Amino acid sequence: MTESVVNMSVSDQLFARAKQVIPGGVNSPVRAFRSVGGAPFFVKAAHGARLVTADDRELIDAELIVRFVPSIQKVRMCNSGTEATMSAIRLARGFTKRDKIIKFSGCYHGHSDSLLIKAGSGALTHGNPDSAGVPASFAKETVVLSFNDRAALDAAFAANPDQIAGVILEPFPANIGLILPDPGYLAYLRDICTRNGTVLIFDEVMTGFRLSKAGVQGLLAEQGTPVIPDLTTLGKIIGGGLPVGAFGGHADIMDYLAPEGPVYQAGTLSGNPLAMAAGITALRMLEELNPYPRLEKLGQQVRDVLIAAARNKGIPLQVPQVGSMFALFFTPTPVRDYATALQADAKIFARIFRSCLDRGVYLAPSAYETAFISTAHDGPDIDQACEIMSKAIAEL
Repeated sequence: MTESVVNMSVSDQLFARAKQVIPGGVNSPVRAFRSVGGAPFFVKAAHGARLVTADDRELIDAELIVRFVPSIQKVRMCNSGTEATMSAIRLARGFTKRDKIIKFSGCYHGHSDSLLIKAGSGALTHGNPDSAGVPASFAKETVVLSFNDRAALDAAFAANPDQIAGVILEPFPANIGLILPDPGYLAYLRDICTRNGTVLIFDEVMTGFRLSKAGVQGLLAEQGTPVIPDLTTLGKIIGGGLPVGAFGGHADIMDYLAPEGPVYQAGTLSGNPLAMAAGITALRMLEELNPYPRLEKLGQQVRDVLIAAARNKGIPLQVPQVGSMFALFFTPTPVRDYATALQADAKIFARIFRSCLDRGVYLAPSAYETAFISTAHDGPDIDQACEIMSKAIAEL
């Protein structure tokens, strides 16, 4: 039994505010009080079995995400990037009343059945890009294309008229190393989705808040080539190290989510106060510190040192880099997609990995993972890492 001290006027105000940025004002539909009537109260404290409702302070501030990412008008919190992408796909299908989706080879969107098809990341590292346990009937609804291939997009839409519910992609694919889009490719994606009534989904679980406060979308806007997706999926950083995910986008699409609409999505731990409090702190620190120019400078330093070391050794090396993200592809061919990424020599990377680890630098233990620089890395750290990685290449 609980005892509550209720000031419903404050809770009513908070609920009205929440509904502006969260579908139905809640992160799990039952919390909307639809079946019992009235409006839900907001809790400011709990002591044992006793709840004290809200005064002038709330922990769940989804407005930060809406403010940071202009394409997100409403957002729903969940517990992981996998939940976010899975829910975004369901929402796209429910909104369009279509079944098929397009994804790209090497893009990893979590381990839900519709998306674990020709994935990158761990699935690729273990030599099994398709997982056992995914029914063939699910897989047939997923059309897999090569990234950066406009002709393949045209053909897929022509072969499936009025059937494509959504296109989901990492705008900068980063689960097969790091692949950058050709100039104009993302804008072409936006155009073809608009023309066909298809929902464009940017999976920014990895790039969101890492490359800018608005992820890839922010970078493109800064470069004067904005591309606005219909839905965006987020994760990782917004939990401040705790489990969290989110997806958001245009209000008319997000309002298809229960309890406002017919697309069901729920989670007991969605929007839990601990993860939200940590995430709010992390996002506010990013806003205050603005680490992005510094991380870009450090990323360029690493890229230039690695390319110079490989050139001196006479070894072909591609080092795509943007902000704090970079990857090593030991190949003479510029990497534009899944196929060209697989042409890189993974055995050379393995030798570099072991050499660096022996000297105190830990790279991701896979040739198909993107490397990251964090705000915890200072100048001397990067200098030392560059020196060790250069020696590893020189000793090949």
